[in-house]
Amino acid sequence: MRVPFTNDYREWAVVRGESRAFLEPWEPRWTPDELDRNAWRLRISRYREDYAQGTAIAFFIFEKSSGKLAGGITLGNIRHGVSQSGHVGYWIGERFGGRGLMTDAVKVVARFAFDTLRLHRIEAACIPDNIRSIRVLEKAGFRREGLLRSYLRINGIWQDHYLYARIADDPPGVGTKD
Repeated sequence: MRVPFTNDYREWAVVRGESRAFLEPWEPRWTPDELDRNAWRLRISRYREDYAQGTAIAFFIFEKSSGKLAGGITLGNIRHGVSQSGHVGYWIGERFGGRGLMTDAVKVVARFAFDTLRLHRIEAACIPDNIRSIRVLEKAGFRREGLLRSYLRINGIWQDHYLYARIADDPPGVGTKD
């Protein structure tokens, strides 16, 4: 894993483009210029600004055997003070799904958040029908805390989401569906 660079554009656009139908049900509606180079530059600029402000850190995930870009994960909405929390969001290319790459990445980002950033809590939200994402979070030690009604506008529709969280002193094992 590493932060995205401007020269990652081509590989990012290919993985996102070939995975569009796979990703669209779980993401905000794509803009017509979603995969354009200019939109990419704006995305990289936002990643850098967020990092400089201490509010988010974006990472790219690479397949070890091939070195190919497989997906991305962001620790965002980082808050210090009394909250000491953040929110994790992620995506993976369709051909890389089901291999445990995202579960491993979520675990790494959680450890980074707890050990390096000294956060106390990390949250994640996923659509109740997104069984793969639920599996990722639970294998990474997150616990389901409840249902957020009409939480995010995903693919053009306001969608309910499960709220998951992991606390710094939670054991790293499989989460429960409390």
